[in-house]
Amino acid sequence: MPLYRPSRRDLFQMAAAMPGLVLPASMARAQLGAPTLGNPGHFNFTLGEARITVLSDGFFTTPADGLGVNTDDAQRRAFLEKHFLSSEENYSHTNHLYVELGEARVLVDVGSGHRFLDTAGRLMTTMEAAGIDPDAITHVVITHAHPDHIWGIRDDFDEPILPNAEFIIGGAEHAYWMQDDLVNQVPAEMQQFVLGAVNSLTAEGLDWTLAAHDQQIAPGIRVIDTPGHTPGHMSVVVESGGKQLIALGDSMTHAYMNFAHPDWYNSFDMDGETTVATRRHLLDMAATDRMAVLGYHFPFPGVGHILHEDDSYRFIPALWQF
Repeated sequence: MPLYRPSRRDLFQMAAAMPGLVLPASMARAQLGAPTLGNPGHFNFTLGEARITVLSDGFFTTPADGLGVNTDDAQRRAFLEKHFLSSEENYSHTNHLYVELGEARVLVDVGSGHRFLDTAGRLMTTMEAAGIDPDAITHVVITHAHPDHIWGIRDDFDEPILPNAEFIIGGAEHAYWMQDDLVNQVPAEMQQFVLGAVNSLTAEGLDWTLAAHDQQIAPGIRVIDTPGHTPGHMSVVVESGGKQLIALGDSMTHAYMNFAHPDWYNSFDMDGETTVATRRHLLDMAATDRMAVLGYHFPFPGVGHILHEDDSYRFIPALWQF
């Protein structure tokens, strides 16, 4: 499997807090501005008997040239501008799945805490605003060990933020990050990612379960292998009342590009070819079986459906109900 090598510019942008996306006048387009008083960071809906809440950890921006790195730059820029998006900066939301089904209270990923970007790390505040008791969470599923998904596992005193929960991660994902001397096998720019993953996975007081494909987490909730973005990336499937939803994690990260051009992959996809194969399988499965999806980095709340059109797909946002 080829090791991914994002540019230094990508890493510097990821490591620096950015307060917002401001476009120069020459790039002005029909884009909404940030609110003056903030917006709610949680969204509730039901899936059969399951009560589901999407919880935001905030947002971050990265250079848009990290998208579709295996295509022509002019084609990528034209696609973004056609979709009213900046061709310079990619704005990513961070949408966490929280499921209440039977006795289970399952959270997917723990965000970045205060160790990555100042614009993220809002998960616990959002959870409080949504009326969710952290101590009631029974399971935490980590889709993969990138900073914005796992670095929030500890508080400022290095204690687990959710000490009563069982923590679950794919066995292949765990094995990759925990292999001997990985930190000295990756480019210098990626060493902090490795150290952060190892520190998170070895934090004291955590009860880890290493999961395999199609393993049940709780009745109606299971994990499936969706590798490519990382070697052992997993997604979470919720099923209740004959309805299904997939929390995609980072198997798909762009609500427009990944659908219209599923063969384009990004600089942070560790294995581009596997990412594309996984994405095509998920797109076909969700469209054929009419499964709902939740994109971690899609525009909040990131929930919708997949429409198959000719040789491509389209993300259809779910109807927001009051």
